[in-house]
Amino acid sequence: MAAPSELPISARVLKAGLCAAVALCVAASFIHVILVFFHVAPANTVSKRYSPLINTWVYPFFEQNWRLFAPDPESVNRRILARTAHTGSDGSVQVGPWFDLTVVDRSAVERDPFPSHTAQNMLRRAWAGYVDSHGGDDKARTERALMMQKYLRNIAADRAAVRQDGTFDFIQLRVVTLPIAAPGPATGVSPPTPVDNRLLPWWKVTRHGK
Repeated sequence: MAAPSELPISARVLKAGLCAAVALCVAASFIHVILVFFHVAPANTVSKRYSPLINTWVYPFFEQNWRLFAPDPESVNRRILARTAHTGSDGSVQVGPWFDLTVVDRSAVERDPFPSHTAQNMLRRAWAGYVDSHGGDDKARTERALMMQKYLRNIAADRAAVRQDGTFDFIQLRVVTLPIAAPGPATGVSPPTPVDNRLLPWWKVTRHGK
């Protein structure tokens, strides 16, 4: 009986590529689990020594914020508003009106029985990360602060590009913090007074728009 012929070159190349891809996925998954483990584990020699590497991998997409056994519910409501500006060919600057990014997210959640993570948490978590890394001012003094600034800026710019016509080169955010009303019947008709109204600086962005 004749021995079976060898696989053609294309099949061998495909098989080798598939094996390499599987091995790469397994290695990447293993590295991801290790880095996230050291991120959530108590401070130790390894996590302190490789903290920059761990933080670069984890933030902002793999951040762990587990509060299952220590919940910390929001005590305020935040509205994140944005406006854009465009520099014309003659050097004039045209500033657009404010629009509420938070209202857009809230509307998407309320009208969707299975709202996406993007609508529920992306903007809120981006702002929380920005505040944690910047404190009370808007100066990025660390690499993580600069990364969170870019992250928040890019989210706002992408959403602004969907909502408006025309191009823009700059974007500015304003964050209005309102107290959560006490339960029970309303005692008055006046709207709650903002406890904070933070205006961020103008940020240069890659030209967006149509």
